[in-house]
Amino acid sequence: MAAVPRALCVRDVRKAYGSRQVLRGVSLELAPGTVAGLVGENGAGKTTLLRILCGQVAADSGEVEHRGSLGYCPQDTVLNDFLTVDQHVRYFRAAYGLDGVERAEELIEELHFAEYRRTRAGDLSGGTRQKLNLTLALMHDPHVLLLDEPYQGFDWETYLRFWDLAARLRDRGRCVLVVSHLAWDTERLDVLHRLQDGVTTRWEPERGAARAPRRAR
Repeated sequence: MAAVPRALCVRDVRKAYGSRQVLRGVSLELAPGTVAGLVGENGAGKTTLLRILCGQVAADSGEVEHRGSLGYCPQDTVLNDFLTVDQHVRYFRAAYGLDGVERAEELIEELHFAEYRRTRAGDLSGGTRQKLNLTLALMHDPHVLLLDEPYQGFDWETYLRFWDLAARLRDRGRCVLVVSHLAWDTERLDVLHRLQDGVTTRWEPERGAARAPRRAR
């Protein structure tokens, strides 16, 4: 029987800061064409795990493998307040070694912030900064995308566009991991993991668990 392909494989990852054990043996596997969720309380170690997955922080032990290129959208935007949206795109084009910025332009239109292309990041609203943050993480069309609280600051329409975008990425065979402290709209996820006490487990929320509020009609 042929092995099931894996976009992201994490085996027994452990991390401590001094005497505090943050991750006690995290393991998970995600296939291409998957939108997955990872939930956990504040301080559970979600951001630490993401930083290990993207190579920013070294694990004390364990293994991380990913198939193809990686994109990481941190919770705190990595923007220069003195650069415009277009300048950020050009800078990241050079950093990624891209021939063009067509994908970034598609995302800017898709997320509806083209009118701010010549606006400095420091003058953008929190939601628009997050749109730019997501665009920069996606503009090189990564095979595996790690998103830390990606929709914070989004209005309702942008929130829906985000999930539409995630679904299209899944349809193109991309692997998307959405990390949050709340299990919003779990029906949009193919699989959900919970990070608790330093380990991950598959989680099936009870019916009626936390969901994003619906707009009144």
